[in-house]
Amino acid sequence: MPPPPAGAQVGGSTFDKWKMGAMMGTTVGVIIGFIFGSVNIMRFGAGPNGVMRSLGQYMLGSGATFGFFMSIGSVVRTDTISQEAMEAFARSRRRPLIMQYTSNQMPRKKE
Repeated sequence: MPPPPAGAQVGGSTFDKWKMGAMMGTTVGVIIGFIFGSVNIMRFGAGPNGVMRSLGQYMLGSGATFGFFMSIGSVVRTDTISQEAMEAFARSRRRPLIMQYTSNQMPRKKE
């Protein structure tokens, strides 16, 4: 994916990114809850709650948990980087400075 043009808005607000993380996490969590819940119901039976209620509990629990953590991860990832951190990173990525020895800086051989 190419980088965005200079001066363009990179993304939505932090709240928008939080909502998007929550939606993606909840969707993935519900699907995983459906898969794992179905397998557990087939293996061990539905129990006193019945199939639909047990499957719903698996899906709701998995969706809420994964959505919560995905929303937090989305917000943490969008934190702004301080100017000092950006400068330190730029200094660490620059080309090394190589100086040549002159005749008066050459180490002398010990006799």
